[in-house]
Amino acid sequence: MDVQLLTYIFVGASFALYIGIAIWSRAGSTKDFYVAGGGVHPAANGMATAADWMSAASFISMAGLIAYLGYDASVYLMGWTGGYVMLAMLLAPYLRKFGKFTVPDFIGDRYYSNVARTVAVICVIFVSFTYVAGQMRGTGIVFARFLEVDVNVGVVIGMVIVFFYAVLGGMKGITYTQVAQYCVLITAFIVPAVFLSIMMTGHILPQVGLGSTYVDAAGNDTGQYILDRLDGLLDELGITPYTDGSQPMINVFFITAALMCGTAGLPHVIVRFFTVPRVRDARISAGWALIFIALLYTTAPAVGVFARTNIIDTVNETSYEEIPHWFKSWEGVGLIGWLDKNGDGKVQMGAGDPFEGKPAFDDGARGEHGERVITNTPTDSAGEVYIDRDIIVLANPEIGGLPAWVVALMAAGGIAAALSTAAGLLLVISAAVSHDLIKKQINPGLSEKGELIAARSAAAVAVVIAGYFGINPPGFVAQVVAFAFGLAASSFFPAILMGIFDKRMNREGAIVGMVVGLTFTFSYIVYTKFINPDPSIWWFGISPEGIGTLGMIFHFIVAFVVSRVTKAPPEEIQDLVEHVRVPRGSGTAHAH
Repeated sequence: MDVQLLTYIFVGASFALYIGIAIWSRAGSTKDFYVAGGGVHPAANGMATAADWMSAASFISMAGLIAYLGYDASVYLMGWTGGYVMLAMLLAPYLRKFGKFTVPDFIGDRYYSNVARTVAVICVIFVSFTYVAGQMRGTGIVFARFLEVDVNVGVVIGMVIVFFYAVLGGMKGITYTQVAQYCVLITAFIVPAVFLSIMMTGHILPQVGLGSTYVDAAGNDTGQYILDRLDGLLDELGITPYTDGSQPMINVFFITAALMCGTAGLPHVIVRFFTVPRVRDARISAGWALIFIALLYTTAPAVGVFARTNIIDTVNETSYEEIPHWFKSWEGVGLIGWLDKNGDGKVQMGAGDPFEGKPAFDDGARGEHGERVITNTPTDSAGEVYIDRDIIVLANPEIGGLPAWVVALMAAGGIAAALSTAAGLLLVISAAVSHDLIKKQINPGLSEKGELIAARSAAAVAVVIAGYFGINPPGFVAQVVAFAFGLAASSFFPAILMGIFDKRMNREGAIVGMVVGLTFTFSYIVYTKFINPDPSIWWFGISPEGIGTLGMIFHFIVAFVVSRVTKAPPEEIQDLVEHVRVPRGSGTAHAH
């Protein structure tokens, strides 16, 4: 059976499974829609949380960034994993005890202010739409290659699937769908990694293979560590060795901190701790989630190394006529581009971008070797080939020459990763609009049925907007997601942390802090990424991906100062904070 047919079978079967689960577990009440009825088993919730949290950025893009950035990409591993530990230990039990299942609900009640609630809703929408753009982009990339459609058409297909099970099933449908999606995505990620580890190092565990010696095509152990081999290959090409870091330490610190604190402030992850019956179950499900997340995150560095090594071995100095089939397949969907600068008909890899920007093609025009004609302005660098980092994981089985069924499995896994997080984010947006804005402020007398209709309508509108951002993304999937974490770190994390641990923090401090943090971070990202993308103007050398940490510091300072020069919170609010600090008790999540 060929790859295309197997892909249709694997992807079609996974879609049927997701839609079937959505129909079986469709929401009948607002509690079902928002928190899955609050009765999910901790292990199942941990698996759903892992799928919700390990988005297209983790599955599709992170190993690609690791493959190309090497040591510098460790910020993603440290930030995202460390952030989840911090969320699980520092915030989740207390938020669960508080009992309000949306971040704006917590902000509104803790800071006794609908203005604070509204600011939080705006922050949720900013953060979630920035995040969901990366997921829809990831969905489009998977569909583009494996279903042989345009990337934009792939985004639209993903919109339809997410619309169906997110709008129909709500959190109840999404939770059980995400359990299935986790099983699909982790299998799809681990299986190729195991194959490649055995082929390239002789070890079945990729984590062990990463620190082992390289085995050549004939099965002989070369005695050279695979990391040393990759460093040597890159050095020959004039590229910074994989194990060397080029980022300033301050930027590494700021990006890592932004990703960590952003993780702890992500509304679609926080809401997961309300789908279990008790506070104790929230802690247990967090532990399960860490185990499930670790399976992928400890494997990703090995995947990046194996992929980068194989790409150089199979592509560099190879004539276009003899280039592997995967290269031409990804070129066909516009995510690989080759510009034969020296006219020798060979694909040469080297330092620097081969041309300005992402590849722009002259429609169906072909060059003398059969390559797609690129219209971009060439650069002076030695490199001739552009490979989109977001394809590295998806192309990994093909690059390594693995069986067709592994390639098809990877397609199903990539789609599962993108759709699982997209659905969770859309539900958060839906809850923010229908529950925190309409029900809590605009129309308090709205019936439960009316609120459910509003929630589904908001989710439907959100799907359309998310699709637009997926078609017009502002960067690589993981970069787009990094911006979302920066926005969450600067807006939510300080407000939540001080709301739990500082009785004196009042509504004035929280409102001003959120506005300052979000405005500064959003403005810096927009200016330095889209208006003037010159690294020399970065404050203290901090990139747009890491500026959320500085925004968070501004938030803490402004909020603390304002709260100390304005009236203290009411006595009952201070008593509530004292009560929440001891994370024991039923802590039942409620919507009203």
